Amino acid sequence: MKTIASLIHRFAVTALAVVAALAVGHYLWAYYMDAPWTRDGRVRADVVTVAPDVSGFATEILVKDNQVVHRGDVLMRIDRARFALALQQADAVVAGRKATLEQADLDLKRYNDLTTAAVSQQKKEQVVATQQLAQASYDQALADRGLAQLNLDRSEIRAPVSGRISNMDLRPGTYVTAGKGVVALVDTSSLRVDGYFEETKLARIHPGDPVRIHLMGDSEELTGRVESIAAGIEDRDRAQGSNLLANVTPTFSWVRLAQRVPVRITLDAIPDGGTLVAGRTATVEILPRKDTTVAKAK
Repeated sequence: MKTIASLIHRFAVTALAVVAALAVGHYLWAYYMDAPWTRDGRVRADVVTVAPDVSGFATEILVKDNQVVHRGDVLMRIDRARFALALQQADAVVAGRKATLEQADLDLKRYNDLTTAAVSQQKKEQVVATQQLAQASYDQALADRGLAQLNLDRSEIRAPVSGRISNMDLRPGTYVTAGKGVVALVDTSSLRVDGYFEETKLARIHPGDPVRIHLMGDSEELTGRVESIAAGIEDRDRAQGSNLLANVTPTFSWVRLAQRVPVRITLDAIPDGGTLVAGRTATVEILPRKDTTVAKAK
């Protein structure tokens, strides 16, 4: 009897261990294969390439690397003497064109008061044409003056958005060219997290779902919401041939790897201290909308 009881006890213990192992294995399989979480997440932000609208020597650099700036702050100034002289020249041209226009207006008024017996119709038409030409010249001078003022204003490069200067190595005396970026400005208001989820997990991800985020190297937990799912990704196995037909790369692999689809996540709050750096790696977990206490294996 003791032998039978011992065998039954051993069998029960073994069965319980097998059942527990199967349950744990099923949970781990479901968690790693089906649960919507990924370690392939990145902190992202919009980066504004600040470029001057005019060319010239940088005379003043008013910011330094990693400095926080606000929209409208002056970042640098380009040599303003040339643009100030151009504005003075434009003012002089405007004054001359204005005097010519005033004289043309007076002549037109005089000839309009005269009868056809005193002056010919042809002469009146010539006076009208002269006045119109003077008006057009004056308008052009005003436009040129406005452009000169704009160039002078644009010699001060201002921050288009609030954010943080990054990778700044510009020095006074550097010649900058219009349209060529000189400063990288990270828009801190656009900080977000992009999680790259396997396509097999997309069915469990919906806009508005709560999200839990862990940055690599940080113990602080961040929270957010799913904003959107990418509408498409690049098909790397297909290209366009020389005859405009589809050129599909043949594959012979037995295992088909799931594609990674970007999921955009909006943060509930941005932590202070500059710990949220664009490019950092993050672990992203999508939580159920009602139950936000899902356990997560690390």
